[in-house]
Amino acid sequence: MNLPDTESVPVTISLLDPSVTSLNHGDQIIIQAVRRELQELFPQAFIRNFSTHLPLGRFARRLIAASPLTIVGGSNLLASDMYGYRQWQISLLDSLVVKQAVLMGVGWWQYQSKPTNYTRLLLKRLLHPTLLHAVRDSYTRQQLLEAGISNTLLTGCPSLWRLTADHYRQIPRVKGEEVLFTLTDYLPDPVADLALCSTLCASYDKVFFWPQGSEDLNYLASVGFSSHNLEILPSSLAAFDELLESDRSLDYVGTRLHAGIRALQYGRRSLIVAIDNRATEMGKDFGLPVVLRGDISNVAQLLTSQFVTELQLPWKAIEEWKGQFTAL
Repeated sequence: MNLPDTESVPVTISLLDPSVTSLNHGDQIIIQAVRRELQELFPQAFIRNFSTHLPLGRFARRLIAASPLTIVGGSNLLASDMYGYRQWQISLLDSLVVKQAVLMGVGWWQYQSKPTNYTRLLLKRLLHPTLLHAVRDSYTRQQLLEAGISNTLLTGCPSLWRLTADHYRQIPRVKGEEVLFTLTDYLPDPVADLALCSTLCASYDKVFFWPQGSEDLNYLASVGFSSHNLEILPSSLAAFDELLESDRSLDYVGTRLHAGIRALQYGRRSLIVAIDNRATEMGKDFGLPVVLRGDISNVAQLLTSQFVTELQLPWKAIEEWKGQFTAL
């Protein structure tokens, strides 16, 4: 048997993964897109996942230190005070080992003040000083610049990177007969959300609710909504995908951003109701079909009108981020 020479032996990539231990299926949607892109870029690589939601142990630090490349895979991992906000469980001690990491579609949590000195120091030690970091939106890029990180590219979330013009031109322009919707438990507005539910039930023959997060179904019950034409889907990404790929005449409307992006991936007419900076900023940057939750009164009119899904994705920046790895 002929063995490969040492130069062709597959490398191991460390992937800091927000979907591990997550109770939000949106993180799965993100990380599936991240892994798809990485596997295309590094077809012979082994990708080892480490949770961003759990502190790194000594063994994990050792494995990451031995990797030639560490990728941080999307989600709301950055914040102005990364000592107080621990969506990403990373510390200055970790940064002694986890250094020269590369961001891949990572975003900033909420609209915030300028980064603290601790955050500036932590990010300077964690992130690669010369390789380009892919960031989710312009606001994130500005906050990183405030933190002293200027080697960034505006690329959007990797979950958008396959939504080409040929793809979104196939998305229907007119309202479907049925609708798939979501709500978000951790940013509640019972009055606005109940109004959204009522609008959808009045506008569609059948309404499907998908609990993307672990408490979304409880939140739906708490707003006091019920209807004869409402069906609750199982809380699994497989159940969501199965409905999206069916031949039903189906739209998506809801407050869960990545449920809306998943619907777009399946060629569904979608309206994302923005409740925080993520959908708002990506709507501005890339033309995602977004309406603010404060504009719920206009949803019925939007749904019945014809609208074209036309994204403006930064293909040059996406290809530049990918292309930097060819020389590694």
